[in-house]
Amino acid sequence: MIALLKGLIEEVGDGWAIVDVNGVGYLVFCSARTLGRLGVGEAATVHIETHVREDHIHLYGFVDTGEREWFKLLTTVQGVGAKVALAILSVLSSDELTHAIAAQDKAQVGRANGVGPKLAGRIVTELKDKVAALALGAGAGLKGVKASVSAPSGATSDALRDAVSALVNLGYSPSDALTAVSHAASKAGEGAGVEVLIKGGLAELGPKDHGR
Repeated sequence: MIALLKGLIEEVGDGWAIVDVNGVGYLVFCSARTLGRLGVGEAATVHIETHVREDHIHLYGFVDTGEREWFKLLTTVQGVGAKVALAILSVLSSDELTHAIAAQDKAQVGRANGVGPKLAGRIVTELKDKVAALALGAGAGLKGVKASVSAPSGATSDALRDAVSALVNLGYSPSDALTAVSHAASKAGEGAGVEVLIKGGLAELGPKDHGR
């Protein structure tokens, strides 16, 4: 199973690149974001996700492991194949995708070719809890995605995670806490800290009924 290619970029086309590794050219399908960082004739390291089917073997390439892990996560959603996953990663960075899912922003995800309103809704719904777990550092096997979880404004990723953790400790679900803190971070000024994010998150969530 091919997991990594190191070589020269022989050619770049619409949605693909050829990586020359010691005289052997590998056809690799990539997002527009990855292709934009590959130059013909330049040396490159491309992280690979190999899909083996009865009638073909396809290589999907990424310039960093974070994008590769997002590709794998997206393709767990019913109706999201490799082509659609690459289309999403072509228009949304890892951070943008994280925050779109946290905010349940179907319109953002729907910007990608091949993603209609129904599929966009399924993506943000099915991945919400997984992204929340990543924000809390519980995303086993998805370290590359975890590294991309950060606040959408001037807040740091550590502040985001600490604020989400605090709200979870108060009894809110991880997914609700992440959504609230993400919204609060979008509204906060530059350098928003944990206390600001917690306060803003609580304002987004409203009062919680504890046991009545």
